[in-house]
Parts: sequence; structure tokens; C-alpha cells
Amino acid sequence: MTLATLSDVLQPALKGGYAVPGLVCLGWEDMRAYVMAAQAERAPVILQAGPSCRAHTPLPVLGAMFRHLAASVDVPVVAHLDHGYTLQECREALDSGFTSLMYDGSRKPLPQNIDETAQVAAMAHAAGISCEGEIGFVGYSGGEGSAGTDPQEAAIFARDSGVDAVAISVGNVHLQTDHEGGLDEARIRAIEALTQVPLVIHGGSGVPYAQRAALAACSKITKFNIGTELRMAFGAALRRAVNADPACFDRVTILSETHDPVMEAARAVIQGLGASGRV
Repeated sequence: MTLATLSDVLQPALKGGYAVPGLVCLGWEDMRAYVMAAQAERAPVILQAGPSCRAHTPLPVLGAMFRHLAASVDVPVVAHLDHGYTLQECREALDSGFTSLMYDGSRKPLPQNIDETAQVAAMAHAAGISCEGEIGFVGYSGGEGSAGTDPQEAAIFARDSGVDAVAISVGNVHLQTDHEGGLDEARIRAIEALTQVPLVIHGGSGVPYAQRAALAACSKITKFNIGTELRMAFGAALRRAVNADPACFDRVTILSETHDPVMEAARAVIQGLGASGRV
């Protein structure tokens, strides 16, 4: 069993000058491809169950799937709850075998965010697992805008919530389908000057590859969440498979065609963050 906590993989990354990918899962086909990519690259990987994944598959099932995949390889695999919005949801993830809980109170006033995140962090630590929090709301491409993380508030949040990693808002947005954005490096430097914990970028798919690689190597950002670019790889492979043979109706046959393209896309993400060959 190579199941790991978030701290197990982020602390070595912080010291080693690389970042670990938090890969957004939607089903068996993509999460299996991610774990096979990590095994091939000899890299740690974080499997993430976000709200859309949980709407499709119950947390106890996801926990069992993540743990089964972790047992099938010999590289560290983190079973991570992404964007948990209630204490009850986080507790269910813990009871389902997750090894990392991300509580998202970023839309709430700072004192409330700290108080609620601290409750999740205490619950996680009592069970021997990790907790990630978010300060500064990270918005969505074409939707709600990002708030931007105040460095002083980030320092207070990191200190008082007791989290193992802090997600920040520095120009990143969720669901961006191109790489034409870019992160505010001055704000990142200001935040990392005041904090000691590993930092996390949500919406990592929209960050230019070169900036992603540079920050992974030379900052306290040790986790990039990557979902959109991998979903795009999955969707393109699925479309090719369906269109290649209109007479094919078997879902197992069709979905099997997504494995290699998604695995290769995940390997490219791992390589770009400098995580290959770390285990």
C-alpha cells in the first residue's frame, strides 16, 4: 500500500524544488490513467475528488477506488477531497478512507474561514491525515471572478487555521481552456515571504507551462491542481473513439481508447512540474 497524506508528498517537494500534481478525477478511467502515469514517471500523485466527481459517485465508493489504485502501485498516492464545503462532508471523506481534506471557506469572512478550516484541520490531524485550506477565492473562467489573496491575511490564515497547505488566489482561475493567463509573481513572493506552509494553485491548467515549471522549481508552490487540460485530452480521445467506428456500442471498448492519451497527458504534467523520478 502506497497511500500517502498530503504532507507526506508536499514537504519533500518544498525541500526538493518541485511540485506535485493534484489531478482532478471524474471516473475510473481517468484516475487509473493518472496512477499509471505516476508509476511510469516514478512520481507522487494526488487523486482529487471535487464537487462534480462527488455528484456522480458517492464518497465511500471514491475512497475505495483511490485506495485500490494506491495499493496497485509503489509510488505515493494521496486520496484528496477537493473543495469540501461542510464539516459533515469532510468527516464523510475521512470515514471513507481519504488521506487529505481540503476545506473551502474562501467565500467567507476571514475569521469564519479560519474557525471552520481549523475544525477540519483538527479533525484531520487527529486521524493522522492532512488538511488544505483556501484564502482568497479562486474564480472561474467566464464566471465568478477571483478575489485575490492578501498576503497579510494569508499569513494569519496559515498560522491560525493549522492547515498543512494553503491554496491562494494570484491570477489563477478554474476551468481555463488556454494557457494565455499568468500568475501574479509579485503577490506570490509577498505571500511566501510571510508563510511557511506549502502553497497550492487551483486552476493550474490555465497557467503557462514555462511559468508552471519555474514556480514549481523556485517557489513555495508545491501543488498545482490540473483538471481542464486532462479533461480535454479525455474528451478528444473519447470523440475519436466514437467517431472511428459508428457501429461500436460497447462502452468498455470505447472508454478503453481514452487510457493511453490521458496517461500521456498526465505524464506530461508530472514532467513539467519536475516531479518525475522523485520516488
